[in-house]
Amino acid sequence: MTNKTYRAGVIGLGMIGGADPISADALGQKVENMDGTHAVTYQKNPRVKLVAGSARDAGRRDRFAARTGAKTYADWREMLDKESLDIVSIATYSPSHAEIAVGCAEKGIKVVYCEKPVATKLADAERMLDACRKSKTLLLFNHQRRFDPNHRRLRQLIADGRLGEITSAVLQWSTGRLGNVGTHVLDGLMMVTQSRYRSLSATLDLSGKPDCRGTEFQDPGGWGTLRLANGTVAVVNAPDYSKTGFQTEINGTKGRAWIKGMSVTVEADGKTENWPAIADGSTNMDRALVEIIDYLDQGTPFSCSPDDAVHILEVIVGFHASHAHGSTWLNLPLKGQDRDIEVKTG
Repeated sequence: MTNKTYRAGVIGLGMIGGADPISADALGQKVENMDGTHAVTYQKNPRVKLVAGSARDAGRRDRFAARTGAKTYADWREMLDKESLDIVSIATYSPSHAEIAVGCAEKGIKVVYCEKPVATKLADAERMLDACRKSKTLLLFNHQRRFDPNHRRLRQLIADGRLGEITSAVLQWSTGRLGNVGTHVLDGLMMVTQSRYRSLSATLDLSGKPDCRGTEFQDPGGWGTLRLANGTVAVVNAPDYSKTGFQTEINGTKGRAWIKGMSVTVEADGKTENWPAIADGSTNMDRALVEIIDYLDQGTPFSCSPDDAVHILEVIVGFHASHAHGSTWLNLPLKGQDRDIEVKTG
């Protein structure tokens, strides 16, 4: 058994990357309410040393250095040139993910842990995949539900047939933002059903809700109907302004389940089971890092594929494409100019 310590760096030192409370306040959130941050996740694990961080903002760099003792850089390229790193987190805004991920791959970084959504354009997402495959870099995205014990338990329960054949699902949340929020919800359903999306019809909510990340970003909510490869029909209700509760309901021929946050309720076999969110002191990012270390130690196959995250980006692009075509049904994968649509997520 190895006790090797792996060296980590973070690019983007805001709320999710650097656990920066001032950045979180600007977005109306609290760091302590999050399901982990990259910086704290690395600091908590004795097998990882957080050695460097990069941000354009001097205040974020200074606060990060004070919290972590890590060296900071204004330019991520300089950080990659000067530091010997095993793991790099990308926690910048989505438009820069591809350039940074490709840069990490070209430097031979072993693991790139990137924020979601993957990118703003499918071509950029696919460029990330190609570069990381070429360099044998493990690329993963921060869809935390992939590492949540309750989601994995539900996936197994569905695979075991306890809900019967899955027939339908309802995905709803009240904050719009298909790119930033919908990516988690859509990926969560795909994960637990182990089935990809095959077609969709969608309408965007163009009420013009300001994006908390700035006027250059537009990430509307919307409504849609999707078909999965296993025959499940899923309905999305995610307007920009709503008091609708945040939950996923999954219906089968023998039972049903509800996902609320990281808690799950199951009705099956004539009884109801409540699985509260796991409160063991670990976040789902902590759990992801344990798997990353296993991968680095032993070459253990990783539990999820970056291709799935790119597929979810294609679903979100599909919402925009379907809306542009008058909410017509579109098959996935997308074709032609629909693939060129840019989703301006932060």
